[in-house]
Amino acid sequence: MPVDVDKLKIVSYPHPVLREKAQPIEAVNDEVRAVAERMIELMHEARGVGLAAPQVALPWRMFVANPTGESDDDRVYINPALTEPSRDTEMSEEGCLSLPGINAPIMRPIGITITATDLDGNTFTETSDQLPARVWQHENDHLNAVLIIDKMTPNDLRVNRKAIAALEAGA
Repeated sequence: MPVDVDKLKIVSYPHPVLREKAQPIEAVNDEVRAVAERMIELMHEARGVGLAAPQVALPWRMFVANPTGESDDDRVYINPALTEPSRDTEMSEEGCLSLPGINAPIMRPIGITITATDLDGNTFTETSDQLPARVWQHENDHLNAVLIIDKMTPNDLRVNRKAIAALEAGA
């Protein structure tokens, strides 16, 4: 069934697609490009640095990112694979557009390599040990049905329990 791109919006936890493992995109076509374009718009409107397809209720292995906020830094990652995580890890504050009002320090490898397909169907590889590495890991987690609340310490879960409960109650 075709996607109505104009109706795409960011969904909040506990929307069921956020807990579904996303499926590979078979071919890069006009529909995929239109969805990616809309996701970039939504990411910017929400002042985010990344947005995964499950966050717009599509179980697709795709995310968009723009860690710098510069208009020419929008990137699309289709069927991404993360490899070569650094041994060094770092705790850093993260939020999520699907978990509004919830932030917590999350431990991640500092550096990582990503291989993905672009909107022209070409495979590319990038490596980072800066903010893009964290964004790629966060967005890739969405493709595997993992949310920041799954990575929080028990204390951070306690701190955020009211906000999580409000989302679960549909508030």
